[in-house]
Amino acid sequence: MKKIMGLFISAIFILSLVACAANGTESPSTADNDTNQPSASSSNEAEESNTVAEQTEKDTKILVVCFSATGNTKAVAEKIVEVTGADYFEIIPAEPYSEDDLDYNDDNCRANREQQDKNERPSISGSIENMDQYEVVLIGHPIWWGMEPRIMNTFMESYDFSGKTLANFCTSGGSGIGTSTENLKTLSPNANWLEGKRFSGSVDTDEIQEWIDSLKL
Repeated sequence: MKKIMGLFISAIFILSLVACAANGTESPSTADNDTNQPSASSSNEAEESNTVAEQTEKDTKILVVCFSATGNTKAVAEKIVEVTGADYFEIIPAEPYSEDDLDYNDDNCRANREQQDKNERPSISGSIENMDQYEVVLIGHPIWWGMEPRIMNTFMESYDFSGKTLANFCTSGGSGIGTSTENLKTLSPNANWLEGKRFSGSVDTDEIQEWIDSLKL
């Protein structure tokens, strides 16, 4: 009789343990699997991050280059930088131009002598070390006797523009862009040249934006 009672008590004890186990928490393996699943918000954030990265990679890298003897072309160049968000490089002559150098009424002034000599190449102070990174270069200059100053030829011959998109812009007292675009094209024939533009020194940003939009950069 005592033996039977002992077996009965043991059976009850075993059943109690089984019931407790059935009502317990999830096993560690199940909990780990749930924790490692990305949430919906994490997935969306990752997709947004990838989109931003792709947009950044597609951004066109633009450089605005400008030579300005009196400041008029520089004022236009700065507005183009404002509109496009481009980088900026000013062409500074190694030997600055004085007022006498720019006295166009004097046939013997420096500017006139340079324009009369197609082989003249005034030196530039400084250089662009990372030109390769730019896809588009917008080139600004005044008009001297119907063309670009010879220092612009120095600039064009200093770099390889093959495969880049180029466009020139200019300022003048009243004349148009003249032969400057064709002259610059000759110095870099392997570039993709877009239509140049002549601006007045007092041009507003709306006119500049219109030109930039027309280039479809």
